[in-house]
Amino acid sequence: MTRPAFHLAFPVDDLAAARRFYGDLLGCREGRSSEEWIDFDFHGHQIVAHLAPESAGDKAVNHVDGHGVPVPHFGLVLAMEEWEALAARLRAAGTQFVIEPTVRFRDRPGEQATMFLRDPAGNALEFKAFADEGQLFAT
Repeated sequence: MTRPAFHLAFPVDDLAAARRFYGDLLGCREGRSSEEWIDFDFHGHQIVAHLAPESAGDKAVNHVDGHGVPVPHFGLVLAMEEWEALAARLRAAGTQFVIEPTVRFRDRPGEQATMFLRDPAGNALEFKAFADEGQLFAT
């Protein structure tokens, strides 16, 4: 199934750090850029890091299945093999996780592998995967 691509613009306080994190660490291809913003290809979705130091890195949390989940956050639902490869790459790079790679809702509807981390500006990202992708919207 072909899905529409989403677009997300978010604040960062250092474009060079954003370029290293999204481009080098996460492997996002860079698109257009200026001295104030950078477009990245986030698995077929357009995300744009905008230089806005006064707005970067909210620190609120909500509790989900025993974890303090950062709000706001954004991320991707990956295939399990991609999620496992990304988790291994992030661990090898010494990434500090907000929530370590784990399985949430184990043996319940919506069981998912998940991990949370922050970019250099403090923006929270979640990467998740489902052994059964039909559980994405399970209730």
